[in-house]
Amino acid sequence: MTEIQHIKELLKIPQTITIVSHRNPDGDALGSSLALRLYLEKKGHLINVILPSEYPKIFGFLHKANETLIYDIDTDRCHNVIDSSKIIFFLDFNAFDRIDKLGDYIAKSEATTIMIDHHLYPEPIADYVISKPEASSTCEMIYDFLMSYDEVKLMDKQIGECIFTGMITDTGCFKYATNQNTYRVAAALKEVGVDDYGLNDKIFNTLTEKQLRLMGHCLANRMELIPEYGTGIIYLTKQDYEDFDIGRGDTEGIVNQILTLEGIKVAAFIREQPTIVKLSLRSKGDISVNEIAANHFNGGGHKNAAGGAAYAKLEDIISRFKQVLPKYLEKTTQT
Repeated sequence: MTEIQHIKELLKIPQTITIVSHRNPDGDALGSSLALRLYLEKKGHLINVILPSEYPKIFGFLHKANETLIYDIDTDRCHNVIDSSKIIFFLDFNAFDRIDKLGDYIAKSEATTIMIDHHLYPEPIADYVISKPEASSTCEMIYDFLMSYDEVKLMDKQIGECIFTGMITDTGCFKYATNQNTYRVAAALKEVGVDDYGLNDKIFNTLTEKQLRLMGHCLANRMELIPEYGTGIIYLTKQDYEDFDIGRGDTEGIVNQILTLEGIKVAAFIREQPTIVKLSLRSKGDISVNEIAANHFNGGGHKNAAGGAAYAKLEDIISRFKQVLPKYLEKTTQT
């Protein structure tokens, strides 16, 4: 039997199930979790979704997003839910360090665990693993998983909106990490009534004045270009976080702005936080920022989108990033 066949056997009768995704959830993490929840509830299962930390408010329109349990806020209730679960799904992450202390608790659970994820190099943390790094998103994988039931009639607009949200956020509105199946899934979701224009408007056209001013500050005062290596850096200091009252979700999309520049192939967004410095890396084409993150910044992710972190000074991390560029990029001849 294949992994999917084993999982479908486990789900033949109603079960108590918990769905978990990663810290600082994005559209793919929340979208895949809610889509799976909504679908399995139609099959009679009792479902809870747990996230280590809060999701950005822009995704609050997704059906049942407001019923998601947040481990940082309601730890005891989350423990009770996990203790009562027969099956736990891991979505959009493939290592326990992506869910922090929640991972320590789940590791003690006797529940059957199932991973569905599209990141590179999955760790052996689940009983059953569906890993597909070539997928655009975990949401794309969730659609394929649900359709393996051959019950297209259970796919509806609300589930479709969750899946489409993850696909457009993880691909930058279909600009990268796509494949032929990505567009087939998008077309199928349109057929069940998903309004792609409306979703894009809700997700990408809802900036606050603070966020727009922060974006201007980043581009005007915190951007450094390294043209000989086709690289751009934007950084934020702890003082910036205080001055702009930066909260969860306020920096979403800033790293992608660098890649809109002609000749830029690699973008780094480096943030100084109270006890740690975090990096978000993006690239074009065949350049693997996953290798940079994994080899030098205790991180990882995808070939063209990765992240990392380090306990060091902001200026030291920026310097380290610049120093490793020649290992991964050929110097451009300036004319």
